[in-house]
Amino acid sequence: MATYSSDSDNEFAPASKLLGRQRPIHSVLGGGRVADILLWRDKRFSAAILIAVAAMWFLFEVVDYTFVTLLCHVSITTMLIVFIWSAGADIFGWTPPSIPKDILQDTTFEDVASILHKKFNNFLSTFHFVACGNDAKLFFLAIISLYILSVIGNYVSTLNLLFFGLLCLETLPFLYERYEEEVDDIAYKLKRQTRRTCRKLNADFLGKIPRGPAKEKKGK
Repeated sequence: MATYSSDSDNEFAPASKLLGRQRPIHSVLGGGRVADILLWRDKRFSAAILIAVAAMWFLFEVVDYTFVTLLCHVSITTMLIVFIWSAGADIFGWTPPSIPKDILQDTTFEDVASILHKKFNNFLSTFHFVACGNDAKLFFLAIISLYILSVIGNYVSTLNLLFFGLLCLETLPFLYERYEEEVDDIAYKLKRQTRRTCRKLNADFLGKIPRGPAKEKKGK
């Protein structure tokens, strides 16, 4: 029976971070307000966003609302509530309605724009690197992945894809931070098992494929 080297698969080697991450997950997400929301540091605000996204998906996908119709109905309802509230304030002595000047802080939009800007620049840099053929393996892998994604796109609507993406953003980072050690340990074991399988496949099959004689280099 063939034996395989396991020097890189030391059972006592510490599990590496997922995707080679060196910084905390909060720092990877950009830190600040956006990272706090994605990691549920502000539970009420994070829950409100998730509920709002789920409600929008339900209205557009299940109830078949269009954006213009929904916007008009929401505006009409809001105007009626403000009108009734304002009229009742004079009759019953209620506090008149008022809209705060700053619903969201400017730093929230700045954090979101900064993260999107960095991610988009990184994406363009990686896309240019791969498209130029600097890594043939990654180039063909990207072509195949994009083709598979295009096929899936024929059966999944853009709205469902956006909702699923936002749902993942709202849940996966939080769950990973909570069970970080367990996830890193499982990822390390899978990576180690994949390496073993590749070495075994190379030793049992790929290594036994006959190859032609190597050509002598010129000048010898």
